[in-house]
Amino acid sequence: MATATDKTDQGMELLRQVVDGDPALGCMQCGMCTASCPLGTAMEFSPRQLILQARSGNLDAVMSSPSLWMCVGCYTCSARCPRGIELTDGLWPALREKAMLEGIQPPTELQDAFQNIFKYGNSLGESPRKRLGWAKDLDVPLRDLSKEPTPVEVLWLVGDYPSYYPRNQVVARHFARILTALGVSWGVLGNKERAAGDCDRLFGEEGLFETLVENNKKLFDQQQFEKMVLLDPHAFRALEHFYPRYGAEYPVEHYTTFLADRIEQLKPLLTKQVEATVTYHDNCCVGRRCDSFEPPRTLLEAIPGVKLVEMVRNRENSLCCGGGGGGMWLDGHITEHGGQRLSDDRVRQAAATGAEVLAVSCPFELSRFEDSAKVVGVEGTLKVRDIIELLAESMGLNEP
Repeated sequence: MATATDKTDQGMELLRQVVDGDPALGCMQCGMCTASCPLGTAMEFSPRQLILQARSGNLDAVMSSPSLWMCVGCYTCSARCPRGIELTDGLWPALREKAMLEGIQPPTELQDAFQNIFKYGNSLGESPRKRLGWAKDLDVPLRDLSKEPTPVEVLWLVGDYPSYYPRNQVVARHFARILTALGVSWGVLGNKERAAGDCDRLFGEEGLFETLVENNKKLFDQQQFEKMVLLDPHAFRALEHFYPRYGAEYPVEHYTTFLADRIEQLKPLLTKQVEATVTYHDNCCVGRRCDSFEPPRTLLEAIPGVKLVEMVRNRENSLCCGGGGGGMWLDGHITEHGGQRLSDDRVRQAAATGAEVLAVSCPFELSRFEDSAKVVGVEGTLKVRDIIELLAESMGLNEP
């Protein structure tokens, strides 16, 4: 049985670990992380208190607390820490991994997502045979590189939600049309595509993440491509920042930067007016984490007829949708323990601008914000649309 001294030693060891930035042992308890956390007031142990308790040897209390599973990976604490301590990518996953190793299980919804990824290669628990369901009746050519490996400019990792979820499948088809209209040679991995695993890593399932990296690396290395492009900012974050640590390094871009870099080629294709006042939600991974705020706005401002307005919280100060880092499956757990659905608050902020469209660039956000629009009561006045959909409309690339 571990003594108090053992627990203190274990806590100190966790705080000495460095993933990025400085070790958490250097925390000066200023409280900036807690003040910045959108769910900090609902946590039994806020980010600052997590560090204090780990330093004091109270690991059992921390690991058994519902607070351990309430971080939704918004990266605000990491971005604002004056000591450069990486809480989101460092301490939270380390504590969760230790909890699971000691037999403390995460909420059931999260366990289900892990099981689905392990069994089926996707968080929705769908058959890999249905991966290309989104492309049924697609009106542009599609290269399935898993069957016919040929050199392409872009290897497009479609992602779980765009592959399986009906609302996101529309976005996937539009992106296929946009790539084709731009003259880009592209291909997908078809039924062999699997999840990238970013949410598993953030929730302490390092073993599952490593397995995904190993399997994906074997598949990626069989392909010839110039660039990997993704719709999912969480998968982008994993491939851009964490895959290289396992020897899996590839040129990778989120679709917003990929298209923004081709804005001069894209502009002549944007011929139809899209008369709408639009506000944009900065997703946390590409925005706050990677400091990429302008590319999405560049795309929106290029669309004829679009009037772009900003929410009171935007860019670095954007409010998280609550779906990152596994939060997509934890609304029940968070609200049960005193938190609120951040997506509801974000939709209220969007509606307050007077915008008719809430534009997003993450597959999670379509379903989260559309559901919140119903809850908040603005479904009839505020539409949630991916930037890809607005571009496709202006290009005349409508669904058949």
